[in-house]
Amino acid sequence: MNFSTKLLAREWALVPLRLVVGFGFAFHGYAKLARGPQRFAAILANMSIPAPSWLAWSTTLLELVGGLGIMLGAFVTPLSVPLVVIMLTAMFGVHFQYGYSSIRLMGIGPAGAQFGPVGYEISLLYIAALLTLAAHGSTPWSVDRRLGR
Repeated sequence: MNFSTKLLAREWALVPLRLVVGFGFAFHGYAKLARGPQRFAAILANMSIPAPSWLAWSTTLLELVGGLGIMLGAFVTPLSVPLVVIMLTAMFGVHFQYGYSSIRLMGIGPAGAQFGPVGYEISLLYIAALLTLAAHGSTPWSVDRRLGR
């Protein structure tokens, strides 16, 4: 396999990553919007984060619109910065105290599996994926590539 073929294969390998990461953020943004950002604002207030209502709305919209942008490959590098900040806030504000593992199976009962608190593993994976996508630049089937970024 020659160099250009390897490079093309590497570029295409990032497309599923872009789609999955973007979908994850869009899904979480939509979930916050569907439940009402005021519920998320209450969580932020309990974490002593200033301006919880404003941040709940901006986080919700950033995750939703930013996730769609990542999926489309639009403005991936500039969107990655605030999305990484969101993940760092979640990691250190919520998940870090529970350790690394994102899966804590407590038991299985008649209602199904019961899980304990989630660790910071998934936050780190999202951060690593965003940094990888931002560092790589545009990928095939992306708006950024079409715009010549």
